[in-house]
Amino acid sequence: MLKIKLQPNGKRHQRSYRIVVAEDRSKLSGKVLDSLGSYNPHDLENKITLDKSSYQSWISKGAQPTSTVKNLVK
Repeated sequence: MLKIKLQPNGKRHQRSYRIVVAEDRSKLSGKVLDSLGSYNPHDLENKITLDKSSYQSWISKGAQPTSTVKNLVK
């Protein structure tokens, strides 16, 4: 099953995240099928960059977003 999830980047206490499509059971730093955007929680505006068309196409193909990604996209 495919999941749309957050992949951590950066230093330990300064994490930023990539929003990626990957296999459900793969490691967080494992093989990625597609990169959809990024999220930086330390940014003052908490900006999320996301390719909405790619996101919708992966959902139509059956990929399930995690609860965190679902809340961020709202």
